Amino acid sequence: MGRLDDVEQSLGLSFRRRELLELAFVHGSYLNENPDDFGESNERLEFLGDALVGLVIAHELYDRFPERQEGELTTLRSALVRGDTLAQTAASLHLGQFILMGGGEEASGGRERQSTLAAVFEALVGAVLLDKGYGAARSFILRALGPELESVGDQQPPTNSKSVLQETVQAEGNPAPSYRIVEAVGADHARVFTAEVIISGEVAGTGTGMRKSQAEQAAAKAALESLQTDIRR
Repeated sequence: MGRLDDVEQSLGLSFRRRELLELAFVHGSYLNENPDDFGESNERLEFLGDALVGLVIAHELYDRFPERQEGELTTLRSALVRGDTLAQTAASLHLGQFILMGGGEEASGGRERQSTLAAVFEALVGAVLLDKGYGAARSFILRALGPELESVGDQQPPTNSKSVLQETVQAEGNPAPSYRIVEAVGADHARVFTAEVIISGEVAGTGTGMRKSQAEQAAAKAALESLQTDIRR
């Protein structure tokens, strides 16, 4: 049995355009050492798959958890589509053994590297989309991420916007947000505070409240709304 037959049998898939399946497993390091074998690496397929995984998971979470609010759904989505989750999924599918990579990359442990495994999973999703269409790609994503989807549903929603924002930001690999009070106006008994939340050195949201903690919560809520708007664009 050939290598691509092994891949198809392992995944329970059958490709019409097997060159797409092959391309999904071409690491950039292999192309560097064997420039005549392929016209490109799997990076463009990875780009396509990355976008589709995010869309499919967002849609599935929306349908599964009608009681969850926007910020909570964002946190769940981030937990499912982050690199280490996709890498674990790729490892469970034994994708690493099929990757074509350069000798140096393999010698340094490239087949077990999380970023490589996550990328090949996304590239495979892109290949399934191009070969079999959206429905098949969606089914593959939900089947592959099924255990993670079940477990993430057991998580209790965070109780406040600051918690949601911190989990969302850190799930994307960024440091925890920080807060600062930038204004306090009014008499002592009726003071209104304005807070800013800082993410990666940038002001991500501003809010006001009668207490500093309320202002920080409002700033976190504004940041979450802004993040969600960016995702929808």
